[in-house]
Amino acid sequence: MQTEPTPLAGQLLIALPALSDPNFARAVALICQHDDDGAMGVIVNRVSEYTLGDVFEQMDISTGDELLRAQPVLAGGPVHPERGFVVHDGSRRWDSTLRIGDDLHVTTSRDVLEAMARGDGPERVVVALGCAGWGAGQLESELTENTWLTVPADGELLFAVPLEARWNAAAARIGVDLQRVADYSGHA
Repeated sequence: MQTEPTPLAGQLLIALPALSDPNFARAVALICQHDDDGAMGVIVNRVSEYTLGDVFEQMDISTGDELLRAQPVLAGGPVHPERGFVVHDGSRRWDSTLRIGDDLHVTTSRDVLEAMARGDGPERVVVALGCAGWGAGQLESELTENTWLTVPADGELLFAVPLEARWNAAAARIGVDLQRVADYSGHA
């Protein structure tokens, strides 16, 4: 288990309007890991068809907390859509916790969900099914092609800003109004 963040870890990728790939159009992806072998992230602004209650039932985890059960689960990306990723704050570690940045982690083990069901989990969480992946050099290439903007992740954006507002809010963190950005790209 890696505990230290990697070069682009903790950054949000914000898809520019010209990005037409349906998996990433208008996406905001939190980069969880980045090294010479590639990158892995979780899309944090797309709701899936599932709730946390559905995930608990599938994993045979019980809770009486109806608000928790009703929490939407995000569609974290096209890779491993059957696998859960819990992005959370706090210093507590779980069986498979990866540190993304200061007070920001991602955990993929069952124990974090069991703790949440007991009312003993992280204070602020985003639960997603699936992730996004980039091969060696792929993300760097996409960044040079102006496919993505990057901005440091922060707890307010990840845990408090409504899903439908995250794309614009993330870009606004660096002064970009995505409504004024062309939806095509070109080269001079």
